[in-house]
Amino acid sequence: MGSARITTYDVAKAAGVSQPTVSRVFSRSASVDPAKVERVRAVARELGYIPNLVARSLNSGNSFRIGIVLAYLKNGFFGEALQDLSKALNKQGYSVTVYFAGNSSDEVDAIIDDLLADQVDGIVLASISLSNKLVARVRKSGIPCVLFNRGQSDPDVSMVTASNFEGGKQATEFLIKAGHSRIAHLAGWRKALNGVDRSNGFMAAMQAAGLEPLACVDCHFRRNVAMAETRKLFAQAEVPDALFVANDHMAFGVLEVLREELGLSVPEDVSVIGYDDAPMAQWKTFDLTTVRQPLPQMIDATAKMLLSEISDTKHKPQKVEIPGELIIRGTARIPAGLHRTKTET
Repeated sequence: MGSARITTYDVAKAAGVSQPTVSRVFSRSASVDPAKVERVRAVARELGYIPNLVARSLNSGNSFRIGIVLAYLKNGFFGEALQDLSKALNKQGYSVTVYFAGNSSDEVDAIIDDLLADQVDGIVLASISLSNKLVARVRKSGIPCVLFNRGQSDPDVSMVTASNFEGGKQATEFLIKAGHSRIAHLAGWRKALNGVDRSNGFMAAMQAAGLEPLACVDCHFRRNVAMAETRKLFAQAEVPDALFVANDHMAFGVLEVLREELGLSVPEDVSVIGYDDAPMAQWKTFDLTTVRQPLPQMIDATAKMLLSEISDTKHKPQKVEIPGELIIRGTARIPAGLHRTKTET
C-alpha cells in the first residue's frame, strides 16, 4: 500500500499556519500575506502536496477553467498574448484551455459544443478574424465572455482593445511629417473593427494633411495577401514612397518583397510602418517601426473584466480602449526633431 495522501492539515502543521490559510493559498486568494504564501508553497513542494482541484470545483460550483479561442497563431503577437494571458489567469487560480476555430458553420458549432462540454467558467475570444457568428453563439450560451484585441459594434459584449483609430492616425502623421506624400495603406479586414479603425485613423490623418491615399487595400490581415498587393503597387507607374501596414505579420512579408524581390532600400526608397510590435519587430533583420499594442495593460484589463463577469452574472458589459505607442526603429524615415525609441532591455 502506498503512503497516505498529504493533506492541507499536514501542510498547515509543517508551515506553522492554519488549515484555512493553506486553502486560501491554493485558491490563490489575495488576502494571504505574500511571505506566508511563499512559505506554504515551499512546504507543500517539500511534502509532495497536490491540490485537490476536483474537490475545489465541487465545493464552489465552478470548474476554474477558462477557454481561450483563437483562429491561428501565425501572427507572433497572438503567441505572446496567449502566453501572458494564460499566466495572468493562472495567478487567479484558473487553468486555461486553448481552442482553435475557423469561420465555417461546422467549426463554430463544434467549438461551442466543446466549450459547453468542458464547462468552462468563462471565455476569451482572442482573434480579429473570428466570426461574428461565433461571438453571437457564445453570448447565447450564457457563458461570461470577453473579446480580446477584437472590437465589435455590439453594446452587449465586453471587449478590450488598443485605441486602433489613434494608432492608425499616429502612424500616418509620422509618415507625413517625414515628408512622404505617396502613402499607401495595406489594410486589415473590412469585417474586423480593429482593421476598420486603423484604416479610419489613416484616412483621417491623410485628409487633415490634404493628401489622397495612393492606395488602400484590404489584405485580410494575411501575410501572403499583403505580399501580393505590394508587388502590384510597385508594378504601377506611380509607386508608394511609404506604406502603413495594418499588422506586423503582414509588414514582415512586405519587407521581404521590398528588399529581396524588388531590391529596394528601406527606408531610403520607401518607409514602412507596421502595427502590434510583435516580438520579431525588434529583431535586427526587421528593425520595424510599428505601433505597439499595450499588451500588459490589455491582459490585465481582460483578466479583471472576465473574472468580474464570472463572479457577477449581472455585471454590465464594458468596452475598454487603451492607447498604444509608436515605436520608432529603422524602417521609416524619421521626421526632424524625433529619435529612435530607446532599445528595450
